[in-house]
Amino acid sequence: MFTDLTDRIVAQGYDFLDKGLIPDFILRPAIRALCRQRLREIDAGSFEKNHAAKMKWIEQVRARETIADLTDKANEQHYEVSTKFILSCLGGYAKYSSCLYPTGKETLDEAEVLMLENYCDKACLRDGVDILDLGCGWGSLSLYLAQKYPKSRITGLSNSTTQKEFIDRTAQSRGLTNLEIITADVNVFDFGGSKTFDRILSIEMFEHMKNYKILMSKVSTWLKPKISEDSDDSLFFVHIFCHRTTPYHFEEGDGWMAKTFFSGGTMPSHDLLLYFQDDMTLLRSWYINGRHYSQTCEDWLKRQDANKASGIAELERDAEEKGVGKAEGRKTFYRFRVFYLACAEFFGMNQGEEWGVGHYLFKLK
Repeated sequence: MFTDLTDRIVAQGYDFLDKGLIPDFILRPAIRALCRQRLREIDAGSFEKNHAAKMKWIEQVRARETIADLTDKANEQHYEVSTKFILSCLGGYAKYSSCLYPTGKETLDEAEVLMLENYCDKACLRDGVDILDLGCGWGSLSLYLAQKYPKSRITGLSNSTTQKEFIDRTAQSRGLTNLEIITADVNVFDFGGSKTFDRILSIEMFEHMKNYKILMSKVSTWLKPKISEDSDDSLFFVHIFCHRTTPYHFEEGDGWMAKTFFSGGTMPSHDLLLYFQDDMTLLRSWYINGRHYSQTCEDWLKRQDANKASGIAELERDAEEKGVGKAEGRKTFYRFRVFYLACAEFFGMNQGEEWGVGHYLFKLK
């Protein structure tokens, strides 16, 4: 009986969230309380126990049969939501991942470019090379690189048909002819030797993955092998959000985020990819304080609120086109709003020292 009552209360709370009926001054402290609860849940009480739990988690991940779970859910929850609505929340380059705020005074558009340039430096990019943008989203990096490096050949890989349509239109409008977008599920897709790359970059895709051993092995076959001692190494650059010490799964019983917005997702630890160097060697890693992602999400939230009327209208139109009714469109609007707000609080927790962004540079063994 108590469980049934709890379930009804939770369901009522989710319904209020979907209708935008819970004010921010209540939501924000509630989210901070849930973040502290998560920290308690992932702490086994000592370094020894935490490390043992991490090793067990990694062993289980290695034993999984597929690279990723619930890839259709990721499209439904994020990547095939109305492009027009998403663009109304993001900056000029449509970067749907953490941006960079060195002074904290940057605009969202400036912070997008600063992070994109940060990738170029860390991945040692130059003109004239073959580049794969693995999990290219709405093309922020692919389009940026195609314009910055006109002699390079850029390939973007995404699981979303609507993302490809948007990137192709944008590339055509900008006169970019050095960019190709492929729609495919990384679980089953393989270039099969038809293409290899000097550089592969993956920005916030690994959080949707599970078996990193299989994934890293597959990616390694897409890098050009070194042909001589004097030739350059092909490099793989990864950007993930992460917890500072502890990896964990998002499972539906965990609550709103896992059920509504990140089904099948993973929270990596900052050191997680060090345990998956079977086919590639880590050259260097970086940590970016979570306050950068927190500010990114606050800026997305501000833009969403500033475009509320048109955003709701667009999502209602999109929902009707999909045959699910206007109410589903309004629900999507408020879910995104809670998502941005929750992530702003989440990444800002403890001055950005709990969750943040990891950058990694690998080369072939």
